[in-house]
Amino acid sequence: MEFLKDGSIRLDKVVNKLDKFVLDFVKVLKKHTNYVIVSGYVSILFGRSRATEDVDLIAPRMEKKAFLRLYKDLMKKFECLNSSKPDELYKEYLGNKIAIRFSKKGKPIPNIEFKFAKTSIDNEALKEKFLARIGRSELIISSLELQIAFKEIVLGSDKDLEDAEHLKTLFEKRLNMKKLEHYRKVLSR
Repeated sequence: MEFLKDGSIRLDKVVNKLDKFVLDFVKVLKKHTNYVIVSGYVSILFGRSRATEDVDLIAPRMEKKAFLRLYKDLMKKFECLNSSKPDELYKEYLGNKIAIRFSKKGKPIPNIEFKFAKTSIDNEALKEKFLARIGRSELIISSLELQIAFKEIVLGSDKDLEDAEHLKTLFEKRLNMKKLEHYRKVLSR
């Protein structure tokens, strides 16, 4: 792992099937909107050895026409596990702040849990992000401080606490402790 001057991180890792799935998805997604990857996959990306069935991804709210273009583009390689009706996905799911899931066609696992930003913390994740570079590919992930605090305070399961500990240990000298404490306080309210 190499920390670059532009604030990004270059990962020297063998791209596994999960990474390839995520990279394929964001390759399509970034043509249509901004995004940020959050939660468990971030720990896995940075070497934590654990399985996951889904990758959590937040995007800013999109107009319906923009979502329909994204949906059409995604359907070339992926399928939506919630519904095959894009109008329903936009209005009934995303419109009611319910995430939708995309997977490779015929393979429900792993899947992307795609949602629009719905809270101030979601918007903060979209704002406070950085690049993880894998070869020529890039993934946008939320700040490590926000990842850690969210896993500790909001999620709090054994798995999430272990993810947070992994990130704290790995990035011990790089974390902004004031920012981490700020997020802990905000999320504790």
